[in-house]
Amino acid sequence: MSESTKCMTYKDAGVDIDAGSEATDRIKGLVQKTANRHVLSEVGQFGGLYDLAGIGEANPVLVSSIDSVGTKMKVAVEMGRFDTVGRDIVNHCTNDILVQGARPIFFLDYIAVGIMAPDRMEDIVSGIAAACIENDCVLIGGELCEMPEVYSSVDVDLVGSVVGLVDRSKILDGSRVSDGDRLIGVASSGLHTNGYTLARKALYGESPEKLHEVPEGLARTLGEELLEPHRGYFKPLWPLLEEGSIHAMAHITGGGIPGNLSRIIPDDLTAEVNLRTWEPAPIFQLLQGATGAPTDELYRTFNMGVGMILCVAPEEATGVIDHVRGFDIEALEIGKVVDRGEGGSSPVVLV
Repeated sequence: MSESTKCMTYKDAGVDIDAGSEATDRIKGLVQKTANRHVLSEVGQFGGLYDLAGIGEANPVLVSSIDSVGTKMKVAVEMGRFDTVGRDIVNHCTNDILVQGARPIFFLDYIAVGIMAPDRMEDIVSGIAAACIENDCVLIGGELCEMPEVYSSVDVDLVGSVVGLVDRSKILDGSRVSDGDRLIGVASSGLHTNGYTLARKALYGESPEKLHEVPEGLARTLGEELLEPHRGYFKPLWPLLEEGSIHAMAHITGGGIPGNLSRIIPDDLTAEVNLRTWEPAPIFQLLQGATGAPTDELYRTFNMGVGMILCVAPEEATGVIDHVRGFDIEALEIGKVVDRGEGGSSPVVLV
């Protein structure tokens, strides 16, 4: 190399290998805490190994889902708080496979940043690991990726993927839904991980300092309210699935109640949801005032206080509600399933 040629390293280009190694070292213990007897691989191997021997199901079917935290991560960045978003991604993905009757067995994460900050990565993965333990799930692998030319110095993107298992005979696909079934709404913990692009613009726009204020009607700061983790429903609902009490379930995410409940309603039936049976939490009332959006738009964008809807037989409704409330989660009857001839041409009607 000539004296005039400058040596350029990966760090000079914007990628700090040492910071990445430090981040990996910090999270190893967190990952190992989620392991069980089925995990055959160690942290740092090229792929995660999971032994299905003795898993339990007679005719096991793998169920998978992938998602991101979306622009909720912008709130975390603006608040400088990253201990909740890991719970968001695990619970979101786990809920998505739970509605098909599956229990999670392992989870993988992908965290992309502009600049690698080991303490930030540790906070994110601590939330992921804690949620995996709560969902009886293994954090079997992941990727920490530093891309300074794709993300700004403060940007963070979080994606997760879950793999679960269900016996073929117990798959929930909507085929068990019947005329007369009751709709049980299970409370959300807040916005969960949907609608944040609108919520951010409406509630604080270009003034992130408002995140540290307590709006009228809320009992905590706006930032704390918006970072409330996506509720996980595995613990309260799994016993009901095992005993066959639930005919179908809808996870209320993007598209709201109409967009998600319609996925599980057969073509000859209609789900009638009575909006007068519950009062949306204060954060949704705040959003209604801030956006000025009509009711149907709000219910297509946000969960409006209902994070999961269960279809159950009429005689099961009271028992299911009592069971869920035993986990300190509100549940109530919010509608019913009727013949499509009575309900019109739509799979879901909000009344």
